[in-house]
Amino acid sequence: MTVVPTLRLATTADIPAIRALIDTSVRGLSVGIYTEAEIDESLVSVFGVDSQLLEDSTYFVIECDGEIAAAGGWSKRSTLYGGDQVKQGVDPLLDPAVDAARIRAFYVAPQWARRGFARRLYNACEAAAVVSGFNRFQLGATLPGVPLYEALGFRALERADFPMRFGLTLGIMRMERAIP
Repeated sequence: MTVVPTLRLATTADIPAIRALIDTSVRGLSVGIYTEAEIDESLVSVFGVDSQLLEDSTYFVIECDGEIAAAGGWSKRSTLYGGDQVKQGVDPLLDPAVDAARIRAFYVAPQWARRGFARRLYNACEAAAVVSGFNRFQLGATLPGVPLYEALGFRALERADFPMRFGLTLGIMRMERAIP
């Protein structure tokens, strides 16, 4: 039987499944790039659901066989990366005339990796951002995600190390891409 992946907007009812996807994706796709300690701490300090994306209706999921296989979105707000636990205060809106929209919170279950799901999510984000008047994207890519974003036409701007507890850091690459 052929599995038909379905793309749709995420809802608050998806939060438990998205949390599970984040854990599975980070643990499965970061091995060999981040240490086990960095992976464990990143799931506490950095990665998590960003409820603002759900409220703004800018977060998508792809379902396969009734399960969420991938999730990702875009934002018209200033936060570059991270879940709710990273934010401090109000997340202001960006001005599409001068600011870059954000690509945010892309996760793919390891068993569904390299099947075009992230590209499909990106295409949905790009189409929505264009409708909102944006002409470029910025993102904070995890190191495992850099090859994907390079393949999508993003260019690296700078590497940063996000400070976490216990003296750990998480390598992040700030990247940018014009929206054609």
